[in-house]
Amino acid sequence: MSAGDPGDAAAWRPSHNPWLIALVVTGAAFMEVLDTTIVNVALPHIAGSLSSSQDESTWTLTSYLVANGIVLPISGWLSNVFGRKRFFVSCILAFTACSVLCGLATNLSELVIFRVLQGLFGGGLQPSQQAILLDTFPPEQRGRAFSVVAVATVIAPVLGPSLGGWITDSYSWRWIFFVNLPVGLLAALLVMHVVQDPPTARADPAKARHIDYPGLGLIALGLGCLQVTLDRGEIDDWLASGFIRVFALLSFLGIAGAILWLSIARNPVVDLRLFRNRNFAVGCLLMFVFASVLYGGAVLMPQMAQQQFGYTSLLAGFLLSPAALVTAMLLPLVGRLMSRVPPRYLILFGFLVVGLGYFLSAGLTPEVNFAWLVRARIAVTIGIGFLFAPISVATTATLSSEQNNAGAALFVMARNVGGSVGIAVVTAIVALRSQVHMAYLSAHLSTLQQGFTSALATRVETLIGLGRSAAEAQTQAQGMFYRELLHQSAVMGYIDAFLYSGIAALLVMPLCLLIRGGVARSRGAS
Repeated sequence: MSAGDPGDAAAWRPSHNPWLIALVVTGAAFMEVLDTTIVNVALPHIAGSLSSSQDESTWTLTSYLVANGIVLPISGWLSNVFGRKRFFVSCILAFTACSVLCGLATNLSELVIFRVLQGLFGGGLQPSQQAILLDTFPPEQRGRAFSVVAVATVIAPVLGPSLGGWITDSYSWRWIFFVNLPVGLLAALLVMHVVQDPPTARADPAKARHIDYPGLGLIALGLGCLQVTLDRGEIDDWLASGFIRVFALLSFLGIAGAILWLSIARNPVVDLRLFRNRNFAVGCLLMFVFASVLYGGAVLMPQMAQQQFGYTSLLAGFLLSPAALVTAMLLPLVGRLMSRVPPRYLILFGFLVVGLGYFLSAGLTPEVNFAWLVRARIAVTIGIGFLFAPISVATTATLSSEQNNAGAALFVMARNVGGSVGIAVVTAIVALRSQVHMAYLSAHLSTLQQGFTSALATRVETLIGLGRSAAEAQTQAQGMFYRELLHQSAVMGYIDAFLYSGIAALLVMPLCLLIRGGVARSRGAS
C-alpha cells in the first residue's frame, strides 16, 4: 500500500495525545493572530521612535496584511510540496526570526520590509494548524477541538490591543516583537516533537515541478492590492484618491483573472472545485461574515472609547477583555453542545445573538460609562462564542483527507479577508454617517433657532462672569458648541455602524439552514 493510499490515510492515527497536539499547534497560531492587532496601539510610539509620520507608520500594518493575504490561499499547495509538518515548523521559525528583526529595525523602511517577511511566513500558520486538527481528530471530536482553536482566532485579536498597550507603556514598542522569540522557539520544539504528518500530508516534490506561475501571480496581484485598498482606503479617502482607484482596479483584475485561470488550469495552485461542495461554500461565506462582525466590532469599541470618551489605549483595550473571558468560558459549553445539536442551529443562534447584541450596542449615548460599554461588548461576544467552532466543523465535515490542506487554506483566507473587509466597512460607515449627522445637527445651531441663541447667550454670560472679554466669551462659547456637535455626530455615526453590523448578522441567518448534516456520532454508535 502506498503512502498516499486512502485506506492507509483512514487507518492513520497520531501517536501522541490529540489534545496535546491541539494545544501545541494552537499556541503557534495564537502568536501569529496576536501579531495582527498587537501593533495597532503602538503606532504612535513607532512613528516617534523611527522619525516618521503617523500615516507612514500605518504601513507596518498594511505590509503585514498584504503579505499574509497573498500566502494564505497557496499555503495548502506549499504544505503538499514540502510536507505539512516541515512547512509548519519552517513558518514558525522564520516568523520568529522576522519578529526579532522587526524589534531591531532602525528605520521605518527596515521595519516594513521585516513585517512583509513576517506576514509571508505567518500566513502559513493558521491553515496548517487547522489542517493538522482535521487529521488529528475524528469528526465526532472536532467540535471540541475547534473550541480550542477559537482561543487563537477569537480571543487573540481581542487581547492584542490590551497586551500591546501594556507592553508599549511599560517597556518599549520593540518588545511587542521580541516577546515572540521564546514563544516561537518553544512552539517549534513542541511541534517537532508531537506533530506527525499523515500519509496524505507528506511531502510531494513532484508538485514543485508543476508550479502554476500565472495562478500565483494573479493571486498575489489580486489579494495584495485588495489588502492595500481595504487598509489604506479610509486614510486616503477611498475612490477620491488616485492611489486607491489604481489599487482597486488592479485588485479586481487580479481576482477576476485568478478565478478564470484557476478554473481552466491543469494543475492550479488553488483548487476552486472545493466550492462545488455546498457545506464548504456556505461555510466559507458564513466565516467571512463572522470575521467581519468580529474584527469590525473589535475595532469600533476601543476606537470610539479613545476618540470620543478620552480613554487611554490600555483602558480602551480593557473594554474588550471581559468579553474575551466570557467567550473563553463559553467555548467548552459549545463544544459539548455540538455532540447533541446540529451545527446549523448553533450557528443560527449565534448570529441571532450577535445581531441583538449589536442592537443593544446601538443604544449608547454620549454619557455612557465603562461598565455599559463592557456589557454591550459581552452581549455581542456571547453570540460569537457560538459561531467559530460550529462553522469550522460544518465547513470541513464533507472534505476528504486529501482536501484538508487546500480547504483549510481557503477557509482561513475567507476569515482574514472578511476581517479586513469588516474593519474597512465599519470605519467607512462611521466617517460617512458622522458627516451626515453633522450636516443635520448643524442646522439647529443657527441664530434662527431660539433654543440655540438662548443657550449661547447663557454660555457667553457665564464666561464673561469668569473674566473673559465679550469677544473671547463669544468665540469660546461657539467653540464649545462646535466641539459638542463633533462629539454627538461622531457618536451617532458609531450607533449607525453598530446597527448595520446587527442587520448584517441577522440577514445571514437564512444561509445557516443550507448547511447539511446533523450531529457527528462516534464510531461506536449504531
